[in-house]
Amino acid sequence: MADSSSNLSKDRPGTGKRPGFNIARAGKWTVYYLLIGVIAGLGAIAFHYLCQVGLHLFLDFMAGYRPPTPAGEHHLFAPTRTPLTRYMLLLVPALGGLLSGALVYTFAPEAEGHGTDAAIDAYHNKAGFIRGRVPIIKTLASAITLTSGGSGGREGPIAQIGAGFGSFLATTLKLSDRERRIMMAAGIGAGVGSIFRAPLAGALFAAEVLYRDPEFESEVIIPSGIASVVAYCLFCLVFGWGSLFQSPYFKFQNPLELGPYLILALVLSATGALYVNAFYGVTRYFKKLHIPNHFKPAVGGLCTGIIGFFLPQTLAFGYGFAQMALNGELTIPFLLALAIGKIFTTSFSIGSGGSGGVFGPSVVIGGAMGGAVGKVFHGIMPGVVTEPGAFVVVGMAGFFTSVSNTPISTIIMVSEMTNSYHLLLPSLLVCSVAYLTSKHWTIYEKQVKSRIDSLAHAGDFFVDILQAIRVQDLLHRVKKVQVISEDMPFSEFKRFFSATTQHYFPVMDRDGRLTGIFSSNDVRSVLFSQEIEDLVVMKDIGTSDIITTAPSDDLNSVLQKFTQKNIDSLPVVEEEDPRVLIGMLNRREVIAFYNQRIREMKNRAGAQ
Repeated sequence: MADSSSNLSKDRPGTGKRPGFNIARAGKWTVYYLLIGVIAGLGAIAFHYLCQVGLHLFLDFMAGYRPPTPAGEHHLFAPTRTPLTRYMLLLVPALGGLLSGALVYTFAPEAEGHGTDAAIDAYHNKAGFIRGRVPIIKTLASAITLTSGGSGGREGPIAQIGAGFGSFLATTLKLSDRERRIMMAAGIGAGVGSIFRAPLAGALFAAEVLYRDPEFESEVIIPSGIASVVAYCLFCLVFGWGSLFQSPYFKFQNPLELGPYLILALVLSATGALYVNAFYGVTRYFKKLHIPNHFKPAVGGLCTGIIGFFLPQTLAFGYGFAQMALNGELTIPFLLALAIGKIFTTSFSIGSGGSGGVFGPSVVIGGAMGGAVGKVFHGIMPGVVTEPGAFVVVGMAGFFTSVSNTPISTIIMVSEMTNSYHLLLPSLLVCSVAYLTSKHWTIYEKQVKSRIDSLAHAGDFFVDILQAIRVQDLLHRVKKVQVISEDMPFSEFKRFFSATTQHYFPVMDRDGRLTGIFSSNDVRSVLFSQEIEDLVVMKDIGTSDIITTAPSDDLNSVLQKFTQKNIDSLPVVEEEDPRVLIGMLNRREVIAFYNQRIREMKNRAGAQ
């Protein structure tokens, strides 16, 4: 950010000196990030309350279904006496979809789907701008979708609450597009860090999720970290401290266990491919479906209800079943049904236009698949795989990595969510393999491949590439030109000029050293003054104030020299002696070489 503390340590252009630390400026930006954290934290609190109310009214009161909770959460309302009515599980998700669709498509159509993707799109393509009503509509619609049985996560709406306020604050303060993007991303980190009780991972997630390649938006990490800590503290002050899940004391201590973990990574990658293809296959189908958009989430809800009739564990959040998997309480068939069923309930709930996140279901799906694989290997080699529950933790991280391209933040997030830090080594292996085998798909379709593809860094990338190219790389494009002796009479030059297409003419002394230069425009004042042409020599026309470049100069400085006096060609001179001419470098050649280098980089990236 131009004014933020992250830039206070950068050199001032042209001075080579570091500016002094400005306490007032740093304090101002810190207050902004704290405020974003406060709003994101309050939003997380409000959304959690809404979800508890919705679960109580829709699933518990209407259908008699009360899904289990993870160890770090509990129901806020006493259970109703309604008996479990499976036929209501068919209808309640459809009712939720109908209410959610009416809300979204009437007031904010961009609030459909999973909110994190919308925030990513706003970062790259909309200068970080989010309409003020979107977070409000997203919150209400997501609460209805998820608590009526729709399968989805809480991070989408919370990320949009934080991101929306960051965008609103930056717009109100009339900050730059770059600053708005950073404040919006800080809101994403604060929302994710608070609702999943993982502040460090929230900050890293906001910086990593923007790209498919393993890149971090480094200037986002500190602002997002500040906001995430504040939001996390507020949320925990209300709902209690501690991690979302409680896991037994798992510890990696047998290298032979890496074999089963490697198999787990491949299983998770294949499951991730099924998840992404099912999700966007359903999304494309509903976009083509010829019914009003307002009713599409209701149809998706009905499909979700059909699956939920047979597999109630695939409805709503499902975090309680992930907790049971950690405790080793679920069988292999139950775990497989949970994972596969939740892939399709999530696809129908969110892909049809419903509102919710995709990280939450990924945690449940990955944990269930990890638990199933862990139990299989525990049965085959109990001496090696002694704790199948450890595969649940690693499965959570590996699966979301395979569908999101965020290996680092996901490892940290799952460790914080489960309070299990002794599985970092197998998590790193599984997430690395899952990432490498899943690079061709992502659940976040608005991710761009790298900075070169982001409008947020179009200008930065242009300068970075130019600074990486030297004039010596273009020496084959430097042209040898006809030089003019400084003693040549203008009348003689006039005959030479009539037969050449050259536009810039270096002027040399008798020793062949550069003393001046002139262009075809400079000779016009003398060209039609025949009475003085025999009196003028070319030294009189050429200017001694020569703008030159050397082989070690980068193309960014070369372009600046072109624009300094609006010239189209520069003399290239020797490094040791600026009076020794190598040739002339045209502006057109510089631009053509830059474009060629960009094409080569894109072709290499596409071949990887």
